[in-house]
Amino acid sequence: MLIQVEEALGALKSELGLRPAFHRVDRRLEGHLFITVLAYHLLAAIQRQLRHKGISCRWQTIRAPLATQMRVTVSLAHEQGERLYIRQTTDPEPFHLMVYQALGLAPQPLKTKRLKI
Repeated sequence: MLIQVEEALGALKSELGLRPAFHRVDRRLEGHLFITVLAYHLLAAIQRQLRHKGISCRWQTIRAPLATQMRVTVSLAHEQGERLYIRQTTDPEPFHLMVYQALGLAPQPLKTKRLKI
């Protein structure tokens, strides 16, 4: 369990920029610590639910493939100077679907958005 905690905190520190903490005001340091603990509890809850569904990989093993699904925005210019922005989530890969299903999440939670300017 200690290895899991150390790996989780290492991932949180690098991804969320939770280190180093050079705060001169106590409330900022407390806020920083609160966010770190909250993120760790969220990560632990996700891993626990995945383990119950038979996915017992390390966090780095899960995180790297999940990072390949993205939200992309395309900007198109019309002849009259009007711009069209289309924002869409990429299609999930089989690994994404397996993790989302284990967590009870929709494979594409955000719908395609179109904006004319």
